[in-house]
Amino acid sequence: MDTSQALNLRRAHQRRAVLASTVGTTIEWYDFFLYGTAAALIFPKLFFPGSSAYMGVLASFATLFVGFAARPVGAAIFGHYGDRVGRKATLVITLVMMGAATFLIGALPTHASIGVLAPVLLTLLRVVQGIGVGGEWGGSVLISMEWGTKGHRGLMASWPQLGVPMGLLLSTGMVKWVSSVTGPNFDQWGWRVPFLVSGVLVGIGLYVRLRVMESPEFSEVKAKRTVVKQPALQAIRRYPREILTSALIRMSEQAPFYLFITFVLTYGTDKLNMAKGELLNYTMVAAALGLISVPFFGHLSDRFGRRLIYGIGIVCTGLYAFPYFGLLNTRSSGLVLLAIVISMVVHDMQYGPQAALIAESFGTNVRYSGAGMGYQLASVIAGGPAPLIAAAILKTTGSSVGISWYIVGCAVVSFGALILMPRHPSEAVTTESAAVAGTASKQQVGV
Repeated sequence: MDTSQALNLRRAHQRRAVLASTVGTTIEWYDFFLYGTAAALIFPKLFFPGSSAYMGVLASFATLFVGFAARPVGAAIFGHYGDRVGRKATLVITLVMMGAATFLIGALPTHASIGVLAPVLLTLLRVVQGIGVGGEWGGSVLISMEWGTKGHRGLMASWPQLGVPMGLLLSTGMVKWVSSVTGPNFDQWGWRVPFLVSGVLVGIGLYVRLRVMESPEFSEVKAKRTVVKQPALQAIRRYPREILTSALIRMSEQAPFYLFITFVLTYGTDKLNMAKGELLNYTMVAAALGLISVPFFGHLSDRFGRRLIYGIGIVCTGLYAFPYFGLLNTRSSGLVLLAIVISMVVHDMQYGPQAALIAESFGTNVRYSGAGMGYQLASVIAGGPAPLIAAAILKTTGSSVGISWYIVGCAVVSFGALILMPRHPSEAVTTESAAVAGTASKQQVGV
């Protein structure tokens, strides 16, 4: 096979890897975000009745947190197999696990039918969701990034990150459409439809993922027999600082994000008396913008460096904390839309380069475990508790000021973690090094 044929073959595998990782993550995040939307709008009444409205919301958000708490467990379990068996096989399992849990939530009897067993089963299925998505991220990012050249890893790793805005857009759009079709029946049975649709989406995702090739870097690890026996433990021993700082740099990205897409629905409907459909529309607009902004900021990280772009995103998030609620509190449709759209832009400034920034901190033979654990630990300290903390602050103070200060505090923690995060040679990507890396890869291809 000559060089041009080898290059064309590699590019075909790159495209397939990007498609498989992005489609799969979209489906899994559809499942995960669908639960968040239902937790804010539906589950308090169906699974936690009999308490005050505030306690119902708090209990519902608590089950949301359980899913986040399970994500590091999923990262450790599937990171182990992803670093030993391979990225592809692990990603197939996580997709099936996530889809099955979501489908079963759609078929779950409510509190009115089976009493306290309903929220117990809901919580267990949420745990399964959390384990599935916890194992998903590392593999989807790596199978895309490891097929890319070193000068374009930020962009390649950002494509699977599109699963977040695409999953958010799909889940929010599905809830809105079913809500409009079923009308007053949405709270009775219509809410189940988006969950049951997950079964069809998983079938599509499996078809795409089963056609992808294993990443070349992991294949090289297996060929050289450098597979680690206990990759998760090795990652903890060799990269403790990288794991900790990977989690902490996400404080300014993940905690505000779940305020921007989940808590805002409760805040907007209960505190501001805005229509549910209106807020869902605005969230869809912001999610659609993410389809452009996430890969754009991933590309910028290839040109100007991961840390610079990420650091700018942290600062912008901190600065936007008070204007965000200021715009929401006007209750003006145009300004509320602007608030939600800008919130997604400052989030994407971090989310675009984040995957490559974290993944490049770990060696290939423990990368799935190390990057996954670092990334998912943030779920326990950032994304999971964020809606609970915001709801408690609002209940105690009756104001959004404390929530804004909470966002600022998250930004301060993340900026400090970014400074302390160990530097690795693979991060030093400039325009010149990207060109050199691209040229070198073309010269070295020969199958």
